[in-house]
Amino acid sequence: FTERASLGLDVHARSIKAAAIDTLTGELIERTMPSDAGEVMALVAGLRAGHGDVKVSCEAGPTGFELQDLPEEGIACQVAAPSKLLRPSGEWVKTDRRYAILLARLARNNDIVAVRVPTRSREGARDLVRSRADARGDLMTARHRLSKMLLRRGIVYDGARTWTRIHDAWLQRVRRDHVIGVGPSALAAFDDAYDTVVHATARRDRLDEAIAGLYHDGELRPHRQASGLFRGVSVLTAVSLAVEIGDWSRFKGSTIASYFYLGLPSEHFSGTSRSQGLITKTGNTHARRLLIEAAWHHAPAYRPSKANGYWALAPVPVAERADAGNRRLHARYQALTARGKKHAVVATTIARESAGWLWSLATMEPRTSTTTTTGRLNQVRRNHDLTHQTRSPACRGHTGRSVQGAHAHQLWAPRGDARAQTTELPAEEWSCGNQTRVYQTDYASTTHAPHNPADTGERPGGPPIPGQEQGARPTLLT
Repeated sequence: FTERASLGLDVHARSIKAAAIDTLTGELIERTMPSDAGEVMALVAGLRAGHGDVKVSCEAGPTGFELQDLPEEGIACQVAAPSKLLRPSGEWVKTDRRYAILLARLARNNDIVAVRVPTRSREGARDLVRSRADARGDLMTARHRLSKMLLRRGIVYDGARTWTRIHDAWLQRVRRDHVIGVGPSALAAFDDAYDTVVHATARRDRLDEAIAGLYHDGELRPHRQASGLFRGVSVLTAVSLAVEIGDWSRFKGSTIASYFYLGLPSEHFSGTSRSQGLITKTGNTHARRLLIEAAWHHAPAYRPSKANGYWALAPVPVAERADAGNRRLHARYQALTARGKKHAVVATTIARESAGWLWSLATMEPRTSTTTTTGRLNQVRRNHDLTHQTRSPACRGHTGRSVQGAHAHQLWAPRGDARAQTTELPAEEWSCGNQTRVYQTDYASTTHAPHNPADTGERPGGPPIPGQEQGARPTLLT
């Protein structure tokens, strides 16, 4: 805390209770004002004139969104996470005045955990994604209501899949052959339940089309790399995770899972007694649900399909990274299942690890092209042992070694290779968090290079990457 005054705001729909503390004199200034950003700016201007710099603190919630313009006016403002606020356990009286003073004191002591404030466009995209989640729940409820209405009368659908065109035709026959004969009341109830399903389905489809339009938004471009490549991550999941998490680069591969509190059990530790319970299920519930649902897709055998056009469109480093993650998580799923773990425990574990893989895909970005010379190649040979080098957990392959040694194409020219001694080779750098990979475009075509599976599209320990079997391919250098 570097400012002189700390201003706490308890924001409501129609009023704001403000409390400011001067850290030098200890003076407490209190105000009650209408819920308007202009009133807050006027108060801050008065405090600046009489007390110096001011830091504004408010609690995250449905109100106070107009205060996000304060940083544009040069006013330091932070939004506190409600679940992280330190409240006295023995204080049972909560008023607007006391809460505003509490926020001011916590900000003065640097005890506030601030949340990331999304931009207005991101906030709108998040509202759209969560509206789709609500539509999904409403559709499920409407379908259950209709199916259980028929079940009470002993009418059961014998087909393999429900809520398809065949199932819809069956519902029309049931209405004609069974429901009409029961009476007008039953017919009216059936028609209402059926219309609710139709309208909920149309609502969900409209939201899906709107979300598909967000997929091509330039602001979400870094997050499209996982869509269609990583198992269980569709366009909807990729966009939802992008707007829920925001900037992936603010996390690390080892800390991204803590954002969802995935796999973190509840724990009570006192003295020599230690007990663990179920997972906490705190954090972002929407993003955690998406990861858990995506984790179930890693149970079947992994067989990349050439018909998936995403593989051909994706850059080679991204495709190799996604392929390595799919293989790793499938092997992990089978290993945990073989040990007799419960399916829910396995899915939670896979979801926790998949968060790290998705982070690595979202943070991969190309850098400026470089030129690789003999000195660069020799330095790479000296500094990188591809078979024993250890990377961070988010950048490892299924063997626990570096991705380069486990999955990526390895092509190294002999030290006496005349081509490597005399020719400068163009290369492109890709960064993944704090890791950097250098890919070389045309070196694989040289006749001096040793045979490598990259020449034919083969992959060590697996099939070729779909859609990228032919043509020149970048070769991993570092």
